[in-house]
Amino acid sequence: LGGNALDEKAAGKIYAAKGRPSDNPLIVHIAEFDKLAPIVAEIPEKAKILAEKYWPGPLTMILPKADIVPRETTGGLDSVAVRFPSDRIAQELILAAGGYVAAPSANTSGRPSPTTAGHVAEDLGDAIDMIIDGGLVGIGVESTIIDVTEDTPTILRPGHITKNMIAKVIGTVQMDAGLSGLDQSVKPKAPGMKYRHYAPKASMTVIQGKKEAVIRRIEELAAEYPKEKVGILAADETLSCYTHGQVVSAGSRNEHTIEQGLYRALREFDHMGVSVIFSESFADDDRSEAIMNRLLKAAGQKIEYLSDK
Repeated sequence: LGGNALDEKAAGKIYAAKGRPSDNPLIVHIAEFDKLAPIVAEIPEKAKILAEKYWPGPLTMILPKADIVPRETTGGLDSVAVRFPSDRIAQELILAAGGYVAAPSANTSGRPSPTTAGHVAEDLGDAIDMIIDGGLVGIGVESTIIDVTEDTPTILRPGHITKNMIAKVIGTVQMDAGLSGLDQSVKPKAPGMKYRHYAPKASMTVIQGKKEAVIRRIEELAAEYPKEKVGILAADETLSCYTHGQVVSAGSRNEHTIEQGLYRALREFDHMGVSVIFSESFADDDRSEAIMNRLLKAAGQKIEYLSDK
């Protein structure tokens, strides 16, 4: 969902279409490297290194904003979030629109993000003028957001580009303490930090532990509800292990397709009309930072840890 990043009225229309709180910053998208300098007050050395390594790509950097960027776009902050996407259609649109497009995900605020044009139509409908269908998304989760305005770069939203990947390029990196979004008094510096996000209509709980114990516990919990009212979020490898409830796979752990399939799976539960969802945890490796961040936001941070016993 995009609008002219340098036009405060366009920013207002974006917030209105999404039903998004106006203190939740928008990301400014560019499609040429030389478009960065005019919209920021400075480009720290570590930002230059990250741009050279990961742009175009799924990395958003928080930088001190220039006066040309209205505060309506940045959620009232003195910093601006900037991304250079790799998608060819997105690049062509950005260039055709003047080079600066403020663009959050094209969904109703708080809902699971769209991964197909159909999801966009389902959420926004008549609130927007047009949908450009670029096909199924490649990665599936939103970009990594890193704040490079501080001495120690800080990840505000994990994504496909992980903390370890970034650390190998610029050294020490930290995760922001406010990533959970539980403290509602904190002014968010990036999208997705403060408000409940990515959420299906049903309440959801994540179950974490060893695979066999997780399956057993979810089966116990699911049995407390009518089969058609309980959803179970699993992986391809465990899909057949459940005997009760509406079971949906987010993808394969072995083939690393959970990122791409997570939001599609959450939307499936909405269509099924389940009232409660129990989800396997996908905290398997370094790649799981982004998946678990989105999953716990969708669950309102509700997670049950199973002991090794």
